[in-house]
Amino acid sequence: RGVRVGGPVRWSRGTDRLRLTGWRDSVAGDEPAVTMLLNERGAEVWHCDWRRLAERARELGGVDALIVDAPYSERTHAGHDGGERYDGSCADRGDDSYGHRKKTRGINYRPWSTDDVNAFVDAWSAVNRGWFVSITDDVLAMSWRLAFERVGLCGFAPLPIVEIGSRVRLAGDGPSSWTCWAVVARPRTQAMRKWGTLRGGYVYTGHGDRAVMGGKRTESMRDLVRDYTRPGDLVCDPCGGAMTTGLACILEGRRFLGGDAMREHAELGVNRIRELPAVPDKTGTLSLFGGA
Repeated sequence: RGVRVGGPVRWSRGTDRLRLTGWRDSVAGDEPAVTMLLNERGAEVWHCDWRRLAERARELGGVDALIVDAPYSERTHAGHDGGERYDGSCADRGDDSYGHRKKTRGINYRPWSTDDVNAFVDAWSAVNRGWFVSITDDVLAMSWRLAFERVGLCGFAPLPIVEIGSRVRLAGDGPSSWTCWAVVARPRTQAMRKWGTLRGGYVYTGHGDRAVMGGKRTESMRDLVRDYTRPGDLVCDPCGGAMTTGLACILEGRRFLGGDAMREHAELGVNRIRELPAVPDKTGTLSLFGGA
């Protein structure tokens, strides 16, 4: 494992990356090494797990909001992996390029449980001073709300994020699931009580531009960033995947701290951020972190 070898944790610059002093590279199958992949355009992106990113957030003095699309429940993973199509959507065409694929791709990261949710909220409640927004499934939605309220946050009823026509129940035996849930919570402070009235749900059409399995469309993440953060805020996504939250933050004039335990996903996110066309600087600051 990436074991601590003694001494306080410090974030320091190496020859080609930033990493935690006091932590050695992990071996295959264990915790990822802590590696900075991007520091530009007001964004920091790391290859690390969410626990290590919480340490980085603490060194930065905390974050202004946390928007995360963490892994879903074991039930959702099991229902997705290896699914087969029985709905006959291609039968009349004789061409598998139409309709819905015969087998779903497996989700290549482990599901979360209530224990994972509780550990995550315990760690991040100490370094996030603003809104929490967790995108999740119907199974874990209540776990998130209870975890938020347990640490003293003001939780709200889950908000539907509907993508009409985005998924089909491949077994052909009942309704399709077009909905994920955003579970939101905020500190019980006077300033946060004056945030303003927000929408009660989000509705889109189709699959969107998601870049990785389980990812979210840029449009929906931009809507969440606009609703739950202010221009110039430092927004964090500790399970960033292909960093769609980071794209949304840059496009909406926010700063971004993101990470993912899967290096290939994080590197894809870095490329997506670098390929963004120039956008107007809404904050007046190119980078919180000193990057270009």
